[in-house]
Amino acid sequence: MIDIKTIALPLASGDYDSNNEALTRRTIEQAIESLNVKIVTIQRMQSTTTSKASKRHQFLLMGMKHG
Repeated sequence: MIDIKTIALPLASGDYDSNNEALTRRTIEQAIESLNVKIVTIQRMQSTTTSKASKRHQFLLMGMKHG
């Protein structure tokens, strides 16, 4: 999984800006949601049911003739 991208947060201004705060908050929320999706995907891949299904699929592919 080489799907890593850098997200730059907006620079803070000297005065309070509600739009800037909302943008920063949304950016952080999206980053956390993205991490959560990746963690759930990894946990699902490590579960015994998926692991057994993957092993069975790999085993079936080993018997196939390629070409």
